Amino acid sequence: MTPSERIDELIVGITDWRGEVFGRIRKIILEADREIIEDWKWMGSPVWYRDGIIGVAGAFKGKVKLTFAYGAFFPDPDKLFNAGFEGNARRAIDFFEGDKIDERALRSLVRAAIDYNQSRLKQKKPAGSATRSVKRNRA
Repeated sequence: MTPSERIDELIVGITDWRGEVFGRIRKIILEADREIIEDWKWMGSPVWYRDGIIGVAGAFKGKVKLTFAYGAFFPDPDKLFNAGFEGNARRAIDFFEGDKIDERALRSLVRAAIDYNQSRLKQKKPAGSATRSVKRNRA
């Protein structure tokens, strides 16, 4: 079973309001960038990647939590983060029954996570590493 199929199965298995919210969150994340990859990790958690981890989601008693791995390092102009402030890197959004999901703001936050991941990749890459070539003389 693929990670996407497992996530489908997870969402269908959540028969209250959390299943619908989880499904909507997933759809918004995947619409934010067509190169986002879904995975299934950490004992049954959906995880999304694009040039690094974007975030992980879970359904808990009374809420659906979407945690951004590096949320502390990129802007949240619409102030969606409402949990996880005690950590150094992670930030989360707790969705409760009846909450309205601001789709535009959530897509924007996902794109900010991708931008952050891509900036980290650029920092790790040594300058000129892709263009430098070395000629060697054979004796």
